[in-house]
Amino acid sequence: MSITGTLIVQLIVFLILVAFTMKFVWPPIAKALDERAAKIADGLAAADKAKTELAAADKKVESALGQARNESAQRLADAERRAQAIIEEAKGRATEEGNKIVAAARAEAEQQAVKAREALREQVAALAVKGAEQILRKEVNPAVHADLLARLQTEL
Repeated sequence: MSITGTLIVQLIVFLILVAFTMKFVWPPIAKALDERAAKIADGLAAADKAKTELAAADKKVESALGQARNESAQRLADAERRAQAIIEEAKGRATEEGNKIVAAARAEAEQQAVKAREALREQVAALAVKGAEQILRKEVNPAVHADLLARLQTEL
């Protein structure tokens, strides 16, 4: 065979090989490539969707954290206000209790002073009776002269 015949046979074999490849081999490869491209596109879309969801979740978390911080600050402020109110109330009660104790002590001191005055009056009356007894050189009967002694006590 000549070189031209060999070239023609090789050309025919090549064309048959190309036709066979295009008919039977190329479609599954193209299909696999298309499926792969679709999977990659789906993966990229899912990644983009996940990124947007992550960003939205981050915003929600940040918002929730901010709200929690505000609530905790509010609760701390409320607790401080309540503590101050309790302290002020306790101070008021303590002052009130102290005033009651002072008033009771004053009343007791006044009662003791009155008792002391009464005791002093009785002693002065007894001394006056003794003095009158010595002046008169006779005994004065306290039962007989009770009215006189009572007037003397009230005058003192």
